[in-house]
Amino acid sequence: MKILSLGAAGFIGSHLTQRLLTEGHTVTAVDIESEKVADYLDHPGLTFLRQDIRGPEWDLDRLVEDCDLVIDLIAYANPGLYLRIPLDVFQLNFIENLKIAEACVRHEKRLIQFSTCEVYGRTAASLKNARVADPRDPIHATFNEDTSEYILGPVAKHRWIYSCAKQLLERVLHAYGLERGFNYTIIRPFNFIGPKIDFLPQNKQDIPRVFSFFMNALLTGTPMKLVNGGTNQRCYTYIDDAVECTYRIVENRGGVCDRQIFNIGSPHNEVSIGELAETMREIYIQKFRDPEVPLPEIVSVPGEEFYGEGYDDSDRRIPDIAKARTLLGWEPVWNIRDTLETTMRYYVAECRKTETAGAVRNG
Repeated sequence: MKILSLGAAGFIGSHLTQRLLTEGHTVTAVDIESEKVADYLDHPGLTFLRQDIRGPEWDLDRLVEDCDLVIDLIAYANPGLYLRIPLDVFQLNFIENLKIAEACVRHEKRLIQFSTCEVYGRTAASLKNARVADPRDPIHATFNEDTSEYILGPVAKHRWIYSCAKQLLERVLHAYGLERGFNYTIIRPFNFIGPKIDFLPQNKQDIPRVFSFFMNALLTGTPMKLVNGGTNQRCYTYIDDAVECTYRIVENRGGVCDRQIFNIGSPHNEVSIGELAETMREIYIQKFRDPEVPLPEIVSVPGEEFYGEGYDDSDRRIPDIAKARTLLGWEPVWNIRDTLETTMRYYVAECRKTETAGAVRNG
């Protein structure tokens, strides 16, 4: 299959690119950087185009017309950006991605669109007037692709602009399916982690996702900051599980993924952000500790102090994966501790490799 993969050198995209090439597909990969796919650039099945999709010079229609399937992973997917550059977040995540979808409609090409679990917004348990017997009951925080309501924060909490942009794109894809017979599949990732997930703050002036922030704290001895006490809970999914499910969607045997939305996540890997910090620190002490670096303390900070004005969040976010089980025969296999230890091992190795290279240059 000839596949056009947009955002192919990001965290998810780089792992998916490797799988697609391994399975014998021909991949045209588009991204603004190539670092995370550097090992595959010479692969005969890969054509890499270094391109910002917002630029006027690339020929989107030709690329779409020349492929069998389009996979769109392009997004700003970092809460720090939702607060700092909300207009850019909307521009990229909706307007630019809509151009890709409309090119697929014009050329009658199937589209796999990566969305986000953020579309679900807050959980029922987080709402003051929610009618639930027991807010601690997981059923009230479990999100189903086809039946769950979407409840977001007020406009002034502009952190939700990302969620709104992604949700609107989903609704437009659905409308094209209804009116034009457009064939799409939407994927809603639930907190994927693994090697290459993110930059570390010491390497870039920005706020990464929580795993990378904690990993950087462990490597540098700086505080592990829990936003609003770290009570919010998330279900973490190892990237290999995520790519396995995604590849089954690519295959689409029997057309079971046509015009479907899939949650991809690990319901049994739910931990609070505070528990995540404690578990990562415990693993670091047992497996990776550098005695010359002090152990970081775990501290609580207000959300608006950490992220900035307009911050908001959901308290729980558990995926209902019955559809993936039924239609794809998929089940996540990685538990939370192995997920964290394997991902941490990658970053420890990368950090020490960088330190060794620096010592050689300075020597």
